[in-house]
Amino acid sequence: MKTLLKVNQLNKCYGSIRACNDISFELFPAQVLGIVGESGSGKSTLLSAIAGNLSIDAGNITYLNSKSENLEILTMPEPKRRALMRTEWGFVRQNPRDGLRMKVSAGANIGERLLDVGVRHYGNIREEAARWLREVEIDPVRMDDLPTTFSGGMQQRLQLARVLVTRPRLILMDEPTGGLDVSVQARLLDLLRSLVRSFGLSVILVTHDIGVVRLLAHRLLVMQKGQVVESGLTDQVLDDPQHPYTQLLVSAALMP
Repeated sequence: MKTLLKVNQLNKCYGSIRACNDISFELFPAQVLGIVGESGSGKSTLLSAIAGNLSIDAGNITYLNSKSENLEILTMPEPKRRALMRTEWGFVRQNPRDGLRMKVSAGANIGERLLDVGVRHYGNIREEAARWLREVEIDPVRMDDLPTTFSGGMQQRLQLARVLVTRPRLILMDEPTGGLDVSVQARLLDLLRSLVRSFGLSVILVTHDIGVVRLLAHRLLVMQKGQVVESGLTDQVLDDPQHPYTQLLVSAALMP
C-alpha cells in the first residue's frame, strides 16, 4: 500500500521551546491516525505545520495526490496549497465557527466547496447539499438557515458536511468534539465513526481525549514536550502503555 502522507523529521521551535522535535510518521489510505497529549505537548503545532499554516525550522512533508504525484507540501506555492485544502484536503476545527461562513446559509456553506471543484449547476449543488445535510443528520429543510441559528453540535456537523462534500482524500481534525456537552459529543463521535467507515476516510486526529482516539483511531502517536514518546496500534498502546507519560494519560482517563 502506498503512503498517502509522509512527515519526516519535522522540527519547530519557539525560542528555546521545541514544539515539535524530529517528528516522523506515515499515514496510509483509509487510516485514522490519532495524536494525543496534554496542552503544550506540540500536537496542535504539528497539525498546523502539516496544514501549512505555519513555517517550520526543518523537515519535510510529502503527499501523494489523486494523480499519483508526490507533492512537497512545505515548498508548494501558496495558491496551490490553498487549492489543495479546498479540494483533496479538509480541516475540521474545534470551534466550528472558525470553519464555517456564519453569514451565509447552511446550503451555501456546503455549496462553496462544490464550486471549488468546478460544479456550477445550481440544482445539482442544492441536491448535493441536501444529501450531505442528511449524511450529517441535519434536516435538509434547514438548508437556507444561517449557521448562527444552529446549536454547537449542529454547527460541527455542518462543518463536517462542508468539508466532506468534495470527498477529500485527507482530513485534519483538531479536537472535533472539544467544547461540546457529553451527550452531544457521543452523538458526534458515532457520526464520525460511521462516516470514516462508510467513505474510507484518511484522517489525522488531534485530541486530548483518550476515549475519542480509542473509538476512531487505528494508530496512535503520544506526544510530550514536542516529542513522540510512544506510537503503535491504538488498542496496543492504550491497553499496554510502555512510556510513563502514556501510562499517566491512560490512568487519568480511567479515573471517575
